[in-house]
Amino acid sequence: MSTPRTSSTASSAPAVARLRGWLQGRDLAAFRSVADRHWPGADPLLPRLSRSANHGLLWFGAAAGIAALGSSARSRRAALRGVASLAVASAAINTVGKGAVRRERPIADLVPVVRQLKRQPVTTSFPSGHAASAAAFATGVALESKGWGAVVAPVAAAVAASRVYTGVHYPSDVLAGAALGIGAAFALRGVVPTRRQLPAPGRPPGEAPALPAGQDLVVVVNRESGTATATASLVREALPMATVMEVAPADLPAAFDKAAGRGRALGVCGGDGTVNLAASVAATHGMPLAVFPGGTLNHFAYDLGVETVHDTATALTAGDAIRVDLGRFRPGPKGADGADGYFLNAFSLGVYPDLVRTREHWSPRIGGWPAGVLAAFHVLRGQRPLEAEFQGRRRPLWLVFVGNGLFRRVGPNPGRRHNLADGLLDVRVVHGGRGPALRLLAAAVAGPLTRSPAHAAVRRRRVRIGGLAPGTPYAYDGEVAHSGTELTIDKLPEALTVYCPMPV
Repeated sequence: MSTPRTSSTASSAPAVARLRGWLQGRDLAAFRSVADRHWPGADPLLPRLSRSANHGLLWFGAAAGIAALGSSARSRRAALRGVASLAVASAAINTVGKGAVRRERPIADLVPVVRQLKRQPVTTSFPSGHAASAAAFATGVALESKGWGAVVAPVAAAVAASRVYTGVHYPSDVLAGAALGIGAAFALRGVVPTRRQLPAPGRPPGEAPALPAGQDLVVVVNRESGTATATASLVREALPMATVMEVAPADLPAAFDKAAGRGRALGVCGGDGTVNLAASVAATHGMPLAVFPGGTLNHFAYDLGVETVHDTATALTAGDAIRVDLGRFRPGPKGADGADGYFLNAFSLGVYPDLVRTREHWSPRIGGWPAGVLAAFHVLRGQRPLEAEFQGRRRPLWLVFVGNGLFRRVGPNPGRRHNLADGLLDVRVVHGGRGPALRLLAAAVAGPLTRSPAHAAVRRRRVRIGGLAPGTPYAYDGEVAHSGTELTIDKLPEALTVYCPMPV
């Protein structure tokens, strides 16, 4: 005997059917309203915009434009996060979304022929993949850069609307796709945090004078470094009372010494090598340093939280500054009879100095990033391990990396320091053996504070490297010099005061 259904169960089925029918009716009514209405100027635009977004081509082009036109780390992060969010949304649509609800496409004849796409989609209608990709890309960009997000959002909305306008999706398809795209971008953020989600770097406060409009500030610009010349123009606009000196690389040491005797603070605009030189002068003269990112990578500036001229100008106006550690190696670049050498970011021996040298050779011809890829291929193919005595034991080494503070990986970025005044060195060693590329990759993936037969990562206050062949190349903050038979590396805790915007 069958069990009779309860009255509540029996009554719920027609209610669900009525609700589904009502929703489908409203969806069809909204679709017909769009189809029947005349949209001035939309006929030649929206179908083309819809086609341009096929396979994400529109968004890949937008990402390339953001990275190129933005010329800042924030812009590059926004472009990369937008593309990554799009990839997550597309994977979700293709693996789950299209198969979960097999809804037929709207009847094309309901839409005027002038609006219809030349090639009608053959996949199921729910949800809209174009809307998901558009929303994911726009949301990913906005999570890193609100400015670029505001630029991209109207285009993303137009692409989503075009899917209804051209008659290939119902409005509910587009809304569901957009919701999935936004969710994909936020899901990615949960796995790979944005820069704003990260804790602020260690910031012991420093004493520095407030210099509104750049009064009593002398800025030295390396005119051959990255975007320094364009950045110098922005510095003059933001700080009209500052003295700005644009000089050739060979004249930088004399220019910094001259600037140190003229102002109350020393400014620098250039890459990490130029900032390194300015930092050594500022520390020697006991002056605060103002950094304007004008190089290709700008590692030190970005770790400070300085990404634009406005960031530094705000700190100068308020007199906000922090103290940071200064790495030191002895003997310095001029040998045993010269001064100590300093580094703000990292010191290294092994394959990296050759990589820097090869990259610098090719970058004026083909650009910084392609030159870096070419240099890595060239160096890893033909290099032999370095023979050195490291911490009292002689061994073959592919790489010795000594960071000024602990480097942490942040999503697609190679690394960032959360504390610029921890008093410690981040020491990473890749031991000799076959397959340098695989060993270096394994060390990069393993990260800090690890040990294996191929690599080790520890924290130290002092490192000694002996038994070197005279003339062994080493790199510090992107500059290359040559060693004697031994090197000693340590730190000067909180030796440098740098203008830095305070977190709000």
